[in-house]
Parts: sequence; C-alpha cells; structure tokens
Amino acid sequence: MADELEEKPGEGLNLQQYFDVIRRRHMYFLIPVFLGWLVVWSVSWVLPARYKSGTLILVEQPSMPKDYVTPNVSDDLQARVQSITQQILSRTRLLHIIDELKLYSQNRGRATPDELVDQMRKDIEIELVHDESKRTVTAFNIYYSAHDPHVAQQVTSELTNLFISENLELRQQQSEDTTKFLEQQLETARQALAEQEEKVRVFKDQHLGELPTQLQSNLQILTGLQSQLQNEEDGLNADRQQNAYLQSMLEQSHALERTPKTGDSTPVGIPALDQELERLKAQLADLSSHYTDRHPDVRKVKEQIARTEKMRAQALADLKAGTTTPPGSGNSRASAADDLDSRDGAATMQLQGQLKANQIDMANKEHEIAALKAKINDYQARLNQEPVREQQFADLTRGYEQSKANYDDLLKKKNSSQMATSMELLQQGEHFQMIDPPSLPLKPDFPNRLKFCGAGLGIGIALGGLVAGGTEYLDDRLYNEKALKDLLPVAVISEIPAIISPEEERKQARKLWLSWVAAGLVFATILTGSAISYFRG
Repeated sequence: MADELEEKPGEGLNLQQYFDVIRRRHMYFLIPVFLGWLVVWSVSWVLPARYKSGTLILVEQPSMPKDYVTPNVSDDLQARVQSITQQILSRTRLLHIIDELKLYSQNRGRATPDELVDQMRKDIEIELVHDESKRTVTAFNIYYSAHDPHVAQQVTSELTNLFISENLELRQQQSEDTTKFLEQQLETARQALAEQEEKVRVFKDQHLGELPTQLQSNLQILTGLQSQLQNEEDGLNADRQQNAYLQSMLEQSHALERTPKTGDSTPVGIPALDQELERLKAQLADLSSHYTDRHPDVRKVKEQIARTEKMRAQALADLKAGTTTPPGSGNSRASAADDLDSRDGAATMQLQGQLKANQIDMANKEHEIAALKAKINDYQARLNQEPVREQQFADLTRGYEQSKANYDDLLKKKNSSQMATSMELLQQGEHFQMIDPPSLPLKPDFPNRLKFCGAGLGIGIALGGLVAGGTEYLDDRLYNEKALKDLLPVAVISEIPAIISPEEERKQARKLWLSWVAAGLVFATILTGSAISYFRG
C-alpha cells in the first residue's frame, strides 16, 4: 500500500489540463485583464497632457571662402552651443520669458522664482545633431514641453530667436575682442619697434664712418688717401731736389758775381742747367707713365722744365752777346761787362724767387702730407674698430629684425581680423538658420496614451494570470478522473457516467455563451480604447 501511495514521476506537459483550467477560470482571468487595462488607460486620460514643440536649427557655414577671409572666432561649435545654452538658460533670461509669456501661472503663488526657473529648465531640451563621423555638429533641435500646445510653440520660437541672436552677438563680440586685442598687441609691438629703430639711429650717429656697411667705402677712401700721400711725398722729394738745385744755382750765381768777368769765360751754370734738364725730363717721363698730361705733378714738372730751358737759353744768349763784342774796344768791353753784371743780378733775383716759391710749395706739401697721414690714421682706426662695431650692430639689428617681424606678423593678423569682424557684422560668417518654424503639436507628447494602453493590457494579463492561477491553486476540488485515481489507494473497478439533465445542459450552454460574450466585450473594449488612444491621444 505504501508503494502505491508513493509519488509517481511527472507525465510531461498536459495541454488539456491547462485548457480545462482556462475554461473553469476564464472569468477570473478576463475581469482582472479588463480592470487592469481600464485603470491604466483611464489614468492616461486623467494625467495632464504635455505638448512638445520643436524646431531644427541648421549651422550655416560662412558664405565667404576661408582662403579669402579667415574667421577669428573659435571653431568649436559644440563648446559655443554649450556656452550659448548656459547664457540662455540663465536665471535672468528664463524669468524674463516666464514673465513675458505668463508661464506657470498656476504655480505663481506656490513656487518661488528659482523653482519656476528649475521647472522651465526641465521642460527645455536641446539635442545636437552630428555628421556621419560623429565629430562635427551640423544642426541642433530645440524642444519645449507645456500643457498648452500654443504656449509650447511660442516658447520654442522665443528660444530659437534667442539662440540665433545670441550666436550672432557672441561671434561679433568675440571677433571685435580679438581685433581689439590684436590692435593692443600691435601698438605694443610698434613702440618696441620704434625703440629699436631709435637705438639703431643713435648707434649710426655715434659711430658714423665705422659701420659695417661702410667697410668697402672706407677701404676705397684709405686706398685713395695712401695713393695721394705717395704722390705728395713724391712731389715733396721732387721739390727738395729742386730746392737743392736752386740753392746750388744761387751759390754759383753769387760766385760768378764775385769773380772778374772776361769775355772768353764760359758761364759755369750751363752744365748744371743741362743736368737739371736731364733730371726733370727723366722725372717727366716717369710721371707720364703713371699719370695723364693734366695731372698736377706732370704739369708742374713741365713748368720747371720750361723755366730751366728759359734760363739755359738766357745763359747761352748772354754768352753769345759777350763773345761778339769787338776786341780792343775798351768802352765796349766795359758796357758788355756792365750788361753781363745786370743780367747776372736779374738771374740771381729770379733764382731767389724760384727758391722762395719752391720753399713755400714744400711747406704746403708737408702740411698736406701731415693732414693726409692724420686722415689715414683715422680711417685705419675705423677699420680696426670695424669687428667690434659689426658685433654691436649685429646685436642691434637682430633685435630690430625680431621686432619688425613681430610687428609685420601682428599687422597681418590685425588686418585679417578686421576683415573677419566686418564679415561677422555683415552676418556673412557662420550663423544659425531656422529650417522650419516651431511646430504646433496636435497630440500630447505625454502621456502617450497608446503606450499606456499597451502597458495596461500587459498589466491586466499579468494580473489575470495571477488571480486565475491563485484561485486554481487554492481550490481543493477534483475536476477529472486522473486526479481522483491518483488519490485512491486501490485501483478503480468501474465508473458511473455523469447523468446531466436537459436543464443543466442549457445552463452550461448559456454559461459558455456568456463567457464568450464577456471575452468578446473585453477585447472589443480594449481594441476600441486603443483606437481612441491612437487617433486622439
């Protein structure tokens, strides 16, 4: 007996058993399904409706190519949108919109201004739209939720205008600030450049003639001075020789004056004049090989040759005049001697004049040579200082070039920034453009009654399954033969069939018909409510 009462292993899934449960407990299932759906669906119609209005704002790129005008504002659009959003969602801006459009009038007496601002911030939604690479913002949506669709549309329009105008003002302000900053930096760079220019000018004034740029001219001048000095020294040597010659001639002239004059005596100065002529001609030939006929030294030597030749011709003429006097004529000899004495006196005076002129010329040349040596020493000192001045000038020039490069770069940037600012003022730069005006919502965004309908149906099914299963589990009655056989300790020998009267059959048929009608009404009601939620909610 104990073995027979042991539990038997499961026989698997019995669909007929579940069908029997559904048949017996269908009302326990349908009523919770309907009630659960009805409660949630009714709540969706009781909750206050909120309408969401939205618009799309496109980010328009600058109409002017960047190759011609480079924008001088930040290209980080996402950061700029966030900055504009913070400004628009500030307490002052939102309170102004709340007061202007009379928002949240039902909460004015119960909520503080800060609470109203927080509520409005929750009702505002900003959604960025990126490109395919998810890196660049190409547009963004602005949404606002309100209980009145017209109010939602008005607030969305106001927010859209604020975004567009704030972006223009922000870009213009940033562009103007950038231009002002560059102008200030340019003025600072201009002052630094002026200081460098003044230092260079003062250095050039203090060291005029010693600058590295004047090296070649100093060398050329020094070479010319040295050549001129050499010429002057050569001329001084020539004058000294001429002075020695004139002094010897003057001494000979004085000697002739002290000696008795005879008719057949030959002037002793003619050989000396010949020697002087040969020396002067040799000097002329040497000078002619280096200089032209117009050179002062060449002309001077030629004049000396002419004077010497004249003196030689005068001496020869005097000699001939003395030799042609008739012999034995005492008076004639006496007059000839007197004439010769007078001519010798004139020659002596001429020699003295030439000697004095020669001495003056020598003094002038010595003075000129001293001046040339002083100039040469000055230019040599300049050349000796040239490496030091070159280093000093290089240091000044380096600072000047850096200041000038910085000034030129800032000037270029400032001009470019001014063009960009003009472009922003003319609204030719990057700007926001509203694609479509804010929409007028015809259906509430919350609650979504169709979703509530589906959620209510799910809750009702879960509740119906729980109620039907619970009642079936708590019911200890037996409804089939198998359950009875499982409880009996002995095997069943025979069965007595159920005897059903016609009245019971009609009652069972009516009950089944009512069950189907109830199920149809429940599902028809659910479908009707879903259709109403779809078309009106």
